[in-house]
Amino acid sequence: MVETAETETLLEVSNIEVIYNHVILVLKGVSLKVPKGGITALLGGNGAGKTTTLKAISNLLHSERGAVTKGSIHYRGERVQELSPEALVKRGVIQVMEGRHCFEHLTIEENLMTGAYTRSASKGAVSADLEMVYTYFPRLRERRKSQAGYTSGGEQQMCAIGRALMSRPETILLDEPSMGLAPQLVEEIFGIVRDLNAREGVSFLLAEQNTNVALRFAHHGYILESGRVVMEGPAQDLRENPDVKEFYLGVSDEGRKSFRDVRSYRRRKRWLA
Repeated sequence: MVETAETETLLEVSNIEVIYNHVILVLKGVSLKVPKGGITALLGGNGAGKTTTLKAISNLLHSERGAVTKGSIHYRGERVQELSPEALVKRGVIQVMEGRHCFEHLTIEENLMTGAYTRSASKGAVSADLEMVYTYFPRLRERRKSQAGYTSGGEQQMCAIGRALMSRPETILLDEPSMGLAPQLVEEIFGIVRDLNAREGVSFLLAEQNTNVALRFAHHGYILESGRVVMEGPAQDLRENPDVKEFYLGVSDEGRKSFRDVRSYRRRKRWLA
């Protein structure tokens, strides 16, 4: 995607704060934009606030006694933070949860078909979309009659993304797609995300700890630390940024550093000074 001044913003998060149990402040003024046709990466370590940000957007916080207490979330210019998750799916926004939440007792194909539940499309259109999913994930076609609970972690991740595609989304919120997967499978999953973006026009906001992989496939990135956005910019610029290279990629101008060398990095990060 080539970003221009005319690039349409689909999703805009403006200065939101999230509090759990009326006490615990998790997000502290997070702002970000997801352009139409883009892959936007939300980066940071465990506990930085990535998953909370996605759940705030998809309105899944209430089940965990969380709430957006300040700021606003707009999709296509319309305020959406009061919408139910189902209503947001009908608007074209769906989240693929961290941990590959498949219906273990259902087959792969039955899992995929649940993704079309909210649609009023014809049987032929749903069948065509199922074939489209199988085209991007040929392994799912091979395992379509297998119970999801007996498939591999990579196949379950593919199933979760494929199920989201069956809702015909405009934007997918993808939470930690690399978690628990072998490097080869991670490359495969991200390659499919790139193809879906380029060929189907699906926009992505993906939360990811694997900064190295995410910045190779994303167009734009935001780095979260302790519930705040501390850096953002084009993915290529972030990959070349000395701080990002040292603190997130483990490489500095002097070469790769060990954990022993960087374990006290929080005292030296310029944005935390």
